[in-house]
Amino acid sequence: MPKRRTMEFCDCNVVHEEVVDKVKRKMPGDAALDALGTLFKVIGDPTRVKILFSISEHELCVCDICAVLNMSPSAISHQLRVLKDARIVKSRREGKNVFYSLDDEHIDEIFKMGLNHIKEKIS
Repeated sequence: MPKRRTMEFCDCNVVHEEVVDKVKRKMPGDAALDALGTLFKVIGDPTRVKILFSISEHELCVCDICAVLNMSPSAISHQLRVLKDARIVKSRREGKNVFYSLDDEHIDEIFKMGLNHIKEKIS
């Protein structure tokens, strides 16, 4: 049985005003923090994580993603729409195919950093 972790708390009520003020000055606005929270919520779905992994390895068309994940085109299209609306993925049409890739290098970095973090913890 895994060991249960408990939360630790300060045994005093001392507020380190200088540090608190510094953090408050650097705190982004509510709109930016809400957008960041939404980004992590969108990325947080297991199917979308699989899609992101797939297209982080190589640009793929919808049919390719369906084959990798063994899912229907409608299910994949729904998830891709969510990712595209959140500006996490981008698409390009080539004839009858629509290819998907990560929107930019920031998304690639976020995804790879998260994956590396998890790999370190489970190793």
